[in-house]
Amino acid sequence: MKISQLKELYSKLRFDIKKRIAEFEKLRNASDERIFAELAFCLCTPQSKATVCWRAIERLYNSGKLFTGGYQEILKFLEGIRFKETKAKYILLARKQFSKNGKIIIKNKLSLGNEYYLREYFAINVKGLGFKEASHFLRNVGIAKQLAILDVHILKSLQELKVISQIPKSLSKKKYLEIEKTMQQFSKKIGIPMRELDLLLWASKTGFVFK
Repeated sequence: MKISQLKELYSKLRFDIKKRIAEFEKLRNASDERIFAELAFCLCTPQSKATVCWRAIERLYNSGKLFTGGYQEILKFLEGIRFKETKAKYILLARKQFSKNGKIIIKNKLSLGNEYYLREYFAINVKGLGFKEASHFLRNVGIAKQLAILDVHILKSLQELKVISQIPKSLSKKKYLEIEKTMQQFSKKIGIPMRELDLLLWASKTGFVFK
């Protein structure tokens, strides 16, 4: 993929991308429960298809089991998700962490600092949530504007566009931040905001705009 092709794709998908980002922005005013659903989604996504993960979390959310179900009940909803046993445990741990008197309390954490501070906070304090997943969560709830979500689709696209020379075998915090800075510079150079660029690169590999 060349930059000219990327810009052409952006012109085709711009409306859908901006519409999706507007939906993310609205989530800033959503309930604690709805925001927790996004956290649970991001706990499920590593090495699994995002669409499969979101369908599972939607079913969990609509059933109420995301907030009341035990391990076995939650596990039943995670069909098709890799390492579902571990991820069910992560969801339960996060639910306990962000519960008080039987209610989910998570929105207050989103005002603790800027997006970089919040990513560090969630990546360190929520078991199963690394830098990529914390960035993903914050973008999806309308907080992050400059954070990179460095999944395999984004890394492959960045390599094709010669933004990075190669895809690293592993992403240390230092390497993650290096690539993120390079992506931010590329975003500025081509005039496509980071949040939009992420969705665009993801869509260039999957064929559709998602989350």
